[in-house]
Amino acid sequence: MSSPAKRPAWLTVRAPSGERVETVAGALARRGLRTVCREARCPNLGECWGNGTATVILLGGVCTRGCAFCGVAAGTPAPPDPAEPGRVAQAAAELSWRHVVVTSVTRDDLPDGGAAHFARTVAAIRSGAPGATVELLVPDFAGSAEALRSVVDSAPDILAHNVETVPRLYPKVRRGAEYGRSLALFRNAAAMAPSLPLKSGVLAGFGEREEEVVAVFRDLFDAGCRFLTVGQYLPPSRAHLPAAEYVPPERFESLGDAARAIGYARVLSGPLVRSSYRAG
Repeated sequence: MSSPAKRPAWLTVRAPSGERVETVAGALARRGLRTVCREARCPNLGECWGNGTATVILLGGVCTRGCAFCGVAAGTPAPPDPAEPGRVAQAAAELSWRHVVVTSVTRDDLPDGGAAHFARTVAAIRSGAPGATVELLVPDFAGSAEALRSVVDSAPDILAHNVETVPRLYPKVRRGAEYGRSLALFRNAAAMAPSLPLKSGVLAGFGEREEEVVAVFRDLFDAGCRFLTVGQYLPPSRAHLPAAEYVPPERFESLGDAARAIGYARVLSGPLVRSSYRAG
């Protein structure tokens, strides 16, 4: 067995510190809110929190799937907290967020996968922080068009769903997910709300080939996706799937150029890019 790839210098990030980081941390902690920044051990926590932003994660800190690449714990989650949407709105108002990104753990235990909880969160933000735009980063809702409809009808400003990797690697990287089901989510959302901007994210470094990644870009575009992020997979711990490689910055530039050539309206491609990175 080959040894894990060595993490290069271009992936070095600063530790989160400073007054604004403390302000964000305090506002979230007082309301018992979780963030994907911490739960998924995002490398951009210092930059984003230093800029006063964060990505809120709904429906607890336990996921029903447990993908091999993700730092969120897998297991049996607690029931949804009906007061959580209101607390998200309160934090958004206190921190004067102009663009609120909300995601969740995957909740296959819930009949609607948590779709109604997302919709209530959008409504709460519209009421409590009316100046903010809302971006939802949703799971696949186990393929339920009805669940997706309730999210689309809540009228977020952007709807995102990450495919993460190429279809060949789904059995290793995304247990319980299906590539075709994710593409169907985009096609269905585009049919339900043709003017709703759709966004997805892909991670490199799992052992994919560049032509496979570009094929995913084309599949997503054909399904209606117009915003795209491409970043480096970083193992959250030694217990997680190791990175097959650390993709150099110039290859991310090439991937970004390929996506723009396909016709994407907005592309962010780089080693530290994540789906909610500089989302506003």
